[in-house]
Amino acid sequence: MSAPDLEKLRMSGIGKAIAVLTSGGDAQGMNAAVRAVTRMGIYVGAKVFLIYEGYEGLVDGGDCIKEANWLSVSNIIQLGGTIIGSARCKAFTTREGRLAAAHNLVQHGITNLCVIGGDGSLTGANIFQKEWNGLLEDLVKEEKITEDVAQLYSHLNIVGLVGSIDNDFCGTDMTIGTDSALHRIMEVIDAITTTAQSHQRTFVLEVMGRHCGYLALVSALASGADWLFIPESPPEDGWEDFMCARLGETRSRGSRLNIIIIAEGAIDRHGQLISSNYVKDLVVQRLGFDTRVTVLGHVQRGGTPSAFDRVLSSKMGMEAVIALMEATPETPACVVSLSGNQSVRLPLMECVQVTKDVQIAMDGKKFDEAIQLRGRSFENNWNIYKLLAHQKPAEHKSNFGLAILNVGAPAAGMNAAVRSAVRVGICHGHTVYMVNDGFEGLAKGQIKEVSWFDVAGWLGRGGSMLGTKRTLPKTCMIAIVENIRKYNIHALLVIGGFEAYEGVLQLVEARGQYEELCIVMCVIPATISNNVPGTDFSIGSDTAVNAAMESCDRIKQSASGTKRRVFIVETMGGYCGYLATATAIAVGADAAYIWEDKFNIHDLKSNVEHLTDKMKTDIQRGLVLRNEKCHDYYTTEFLHNLYSAEGKGIFDCRTNVLGHLQQGGAPTAFDRNYGTKLGVKAVQWITDQLRDSYRRGCKWHNLG
Repeated sequence: MSAPDLEKLRMSGIGKAIAVLTSGGDAQGMNAAVRAVTRMGIYVGAKVFLIYEGYEGLVDGGDCIKEANWLSVSNIIQLGGTIIGSARCKAFTTREGRLAAAHNLVQHGITNLCVIGGDGSLTGANIFQKEWNGLLEDLVKEEKITEDVAQLYSHLNIVGLVGSIDNDFCGTDMTIGTDSALHRIMEVIDAITTTAQSHQRTFVLEVMGRHCGYLALVSALASGADWLFIPESPPEDGWEDFMCARLGETRSRGSRLNIIIIAEGAIDRHGQLISSNYVKDLVVQRLGFDTRVTVLGHVQRGGTPSAFDRVLSSKMGMEAVIALMEATPETPACVVSLSGNQSVRLPLMECVQVTKDVQIAMDGKKFDEAIQLRGRSFENNWNIYKLLAHQKPAEHKSNFGLAILNVGAPAAGMNAAVRSAVRVGICHGHTVYMVNDGFEGLAKGQIKEVSWFDVAGWLGRGGSMLGTKRTLPKTCMIAIVENIRKYNIHALLVIGGFEAYEGVLQLVEARGQYEELCIVMCVIPATISNNVPGTDFSIGSDTAVNAAMESCDRIKQSASGTKRRVFIVETMGGYCGYLATATAIAVGADAAYIWEDKFNIHDLKSNVEHLTDKMKTDIQRGLVLRNEKCHDYYTTEFLHNLYSAEGKGIFDCRTNVLGHLQQGGAPTAFDRNYGTKLGVKAVQWITDQLRDSYRRGCKWHNLG
């Protein structure tokens, strides 16, 4: 939303009241959503109330319903769980309970309700809205409210936000808490992998998902698990033989570990539960492998929310308030969902019904239908996992050569993209080469044909296993052309940032001079700065934002208990402010200075005054982010000096330059999954181009 659009909303909610509650199981990111609803509600001029203990607090009223101010939700964005509490409430399932809830809302003048919870909580909210007029009529009959009050509050607006780590709600790409749960799972898998390799063990990892296999599926995709059990697609009869054969084959090829991931609700084709202990005993009895079971349980719900969940919750909370302000008496209850990278509003009960349809399909053993109902993203993840988990002989040799290289700075997730590209290329029958050190390696002949198992174990590795350099083709064009001819390369897959774009452009521009360059070329964007065109996200940016966010969390924590202090934190990103902006949202920074949004001394003065006023409250720390190239003269040192001088006697100032810590570390689940998907998509596109050109009778060097 643009600044002018936001300005139009300012004070549009005067005279209105909004309440927010969290219900059902807790999910990381709920606090960020509560914070966003509260502050956006205050921004539009509405009164905002926090309802404690979910629907139970709504029914009980009294101190469970409290008006909030801006500072009520300060310093909560990084907290897991929900600060306003959540409770299962039997009373709200009865009309008497809903009558009490309606009375409590009317007493506070509340006719706008934001419910953060799962499908059960949202269904309850929808019933509440439909009964609203009848409930008010009953309150009038019982003389608890007057006819005039009933007329004044004659309609209740409902907006839902889905908080569920299982990602089991249809209509949204991602629910609040899912990405954080995946972070916990991947941390455990990475830790398990090291000990499994040391002792040549097999690990059976049980993750949450009684009715939905999303966590298990994405964890398996992001870890390269050997076998996967999800409730939406039970294994075929005789799966025990197939699984043990695959595990044995993997070990015979030199692997020192096996990972089996199982959703807690996994079943066989006859609806019988498949337990993690049954799988463990099977492996021990059939193969004699040292096998251990790890049940993650509520660890997946705990801990600090990921950057993705904090930003997602903030965007959804903001959209929820806008939806409430725009609602009319004819507006049905809606749910704010994520589609692509955009917040959208969908009819609440339509999404709930599709979610229920999934379970109906599973109960009827219509498993293919269940997977389709889960949505395109789920189905795509499932198909990619099946494609990459186990090598299947190519139907025929294609006679095409594909070379894969990394260019520019390393980015977490590059290795996942290379792995999936190699394996899909082999599936299509191509000769696949990996090139070390980018275009420079292509010129020097650092080219090696690879097999399926050469990229085993690459998913969790940070940086670039291939090596990457910023050298551009124009410095070594003739040598590149000679090696393309020598190795009979028909397609190039280049994974990298702006240098990758620029390098491929140089090769394309040289086609008129070298016919060997008339080949298929494809770029996968991979840069922590997220500064390349054509994509909302580039590989590595999610990992970088999480690294910056975790550092800022620690910096904020270090200020606890000290005197009033403001931190100036410099992020990477060159002339792109994505890292600074996304991190600022995720940590609740007081200001963010970026190159794209020009600022002057008046803006700096306003920010200093804001922090001075803030220090007079109970919140005695401030955080300011600065993109490294946001201004030629207002440097990090300048900002430190300015804030130090103006805050003298009120607060002191410290600086932190995050530097290359944003570039290192193991990739997040998002980047592993995203890199895997892009690698598959790229090679499938390249293959289509090659086959189409072959059918048209083009010579290989004219395939471009």
